[in-house]
Order: sequence, then structure tokens, then C-alpha cells
Amino acid sequence: MSNIRTIDPSWQPAPGLLQDKVQFITGAADGIGRALATACASCGATVILLDRNVKGLETLYDEITAAGYPEPAIYPMDLKGATPADYRSLAEVLEKEFGRLDGLVHNAAWLGTLIPLAHCDDELWLDVMQTNLNAPFLLTRSCLGLLENSAAAAVLFLSDSVGRHGKAYWGAYGIAKAGIENMSQTLADELESNTQIRVNTYDPGPVRTALRLIAYPAENREALATPEAVIQPCLYLLGPDCKGITGQQFSFETNGDRT
Repeated sequence: MSNIRTIDPSWQPAPGLLQDKVQFITGAADGIGRALATACASCGATVILLDRNVKGLETLYDEITAAGYPEPAIYPMDLKGATPADYRSLAEVLEKEFGRLDGLVHNAAWLGTLIPLAHCDDELWLDVMQTNLNAPFLLTRSCLGLLENSAAAAVLFLSDSVGRHGKAYWGAYGIAKAGIENMSQTLADELESNTQIRVNTYDPGPVRTALRLIAYPAENREALATPEAVIQPCLYLLGPDCKGITGQQFSFETNGDRT
């Protein structure tokens, strides 16, 4: 029997669902991260936007402020090249500016190349692992104190079906996502008894994103869900209606399969 969960499709975010909350979203300049950042801001949250695409961050900042939502903060960073010291510095800045985090969303991802493991060279393996597994670990570890300062914090890892069941040619990316699933469950188990931090994963399924285009360049993109169409479960998992739910795997649909 599958342990994958979905949220009630009739669920809708209440007005001000994330009012006065501080939500940190990686990969925020485009795709799901961008849509989620806008949605969180519309629900009253102050969003911290991290991405290597500075222009994209600045455009999103302007859109959020023009809509009259709480002023966001931008933090440009290339996760592939970031060091442990960079994450410590980031956490220090957030501590000074915000004092806490109510939500941390690991959305940033880098596919690399779809090839057999036997043909995956050292540099490709290390770069994919750095972006998709090492970076979420280092960022989460650096921000644990900030999350503990919240009355009810949420850590959400964006996942993928290939992280829940291995598939040929998805190699380093799929293995990194499998590590994310295990890390989420480990963190949830460790934090459940002595903190108010809940930790879950979410696979949005096939979505019209840049990563999907790289994987399937000939696919009919118009047939795919838009990022805006798949973020409602994220709002649920970040908000108060998810209280007490931790260590779980969620998908947009039970048969969802991004690959």
C-alpha cells in the first residue's frame, strides 16, 4: 500500500493564512518557486527569495511590492558553488534581519544530464549532489536555530517520483532526491519530540518548468500543469492547518509522476 498522501482537493487557504510569517524559498526566481513566493506573499507572509538569477529575483520583488503584499527580501546565491561558510553567513543575516523562520522551502533543483550511471563523470555527479542534496542539508542545518525560534515552523522539500522509486538514466538527480526523502524523514523523527518543527516532502508531478523542458524537450508543454496550479499543497504544508503532520510524503496526485 502506498504511503504517499494528498491534501483534500476542497481545501482552500484562509485569508491571511500566513499573515506576519517569514517564509524562505529557494529557487524563487522562476517556476514553482516563483509561483509559491507570490502565493505566500498574497497570504500575508514576508518571503525571502533565494536564487542565482538576480534579474529574476529583482523582477519578482517588484511584482510582489507592486501588488501591495509585504515587502520581500532577496538573497542571491548559487547553491552549486556555495560553501558551508556561505550558509553560516546567510543564517547570521537572517537572524539579524528577521530573528526567526516560520517556513523553509527547498525548491531549487538542477537536473544535470540524463545518462546511465556508468557514463556519469565525476564533475557532473558532484555538481548535481551539491545542488540537490548537499545544499538543502547545509541550509537546513544552518537555519535550525531560526526555525526553532518560530512557534510552529515548517520545512518542505520539493521532491520527485524518481526520488521515491529509482528510474533508469535519472542517475545523480534521482539519487539526490532519494537522499532528500530520507533526510526529511530523519529530520522529522529527530525534531518531532523536542521542537515545533514539522518536515515533509512534496512531489508536484509533471509541471511546466525549465527542468521539465530539459528532460523532455519535445513534450507538449501546454498539456502540463502550470506552477500556479500545483502550489496549493505547499500552502497547506506551510500553514497552521498542517499542525502535527510531519515525516510524510505528499504528491499533487496519488498517481503523479514528473518523469
